[in-house]
Amino acid sequence: MSASFRVISIGTLAANPFWNERGSVRAAHATTTLILSGDARILVDPSLPAQILLPKLAERSGLQPEQITHVFLTCFSPIHRRAIASFESAQWLIAEREREAIGQQLVAKFHEARGAGDTELLAAITPEIAVLERTKAAPDALGKGVDLFPLCGVSPGLSGLLLPGRTATVLIAGDAVPTLEHLEGGQVLTPCFDLEMARASLGEAAEIADWIVCGRDNVLPNPTRRPF
Repeated sequence: MSASFRVISIGTLAANPFWNERGSVRAAHATTTLILSGDARILVDPSLPAQILLPKLAERSGLQPEQITHVFLTCFSPIHRRAIASFESAQWLIAEREREAIGQQLVAKFHEARGAGDTELLAAITPEIAVLERTKAAPDALGKGVDLFPLCGVSPGLSGLLLPGRTATVLIAGDAVPTLEHLEGGQVLTPCFDLEMARASLGEAAEIADWIVCGRDNVLPNPTRRPF
């Protein structure tokens, strides 16, 4: 049996450039998705604050936090993990490339802050390091029919999850494919870590997936792959 998925919460940008928005017109949050594969219950990007996300999880799936077996982060951005502490019994996962790159950045900032005696920065960095240490490198397959899919560029090691099915392939893309407008326009989320790499990842996502769960939008049929 192939893996199944359900969007728990649809994400949004603080300002959508395709809607001629400037500044922050709303609170940004990432799309949160639940994947079921055998006994695995994988929650991707628990972005909303816990007091909002947990009721949504119950509404959309009937599950409680302790029933989630894995939390997968497409990237380490704080926006993607506001409610992660609510899933203490789950295994926290992230792509190894993202984990290593962010770890190097945090360690460098920690030593810089400690050398400068910047207690405020140390207080901000220490919890980030604790979350990263608790988060392990994701395997190539998180479950049957749930494959790690590198989509680097927006962040150093951003990775999605690919769900190949008998009739269609679904890609949970994170911010590699932010919205329908970005996909249709061939535009990536900016600012980003590596613009050319992000563009290549967007093209790869458009090439492989029939359906895409966008990082700041709903699940969408891929308009660049076939007519719907």
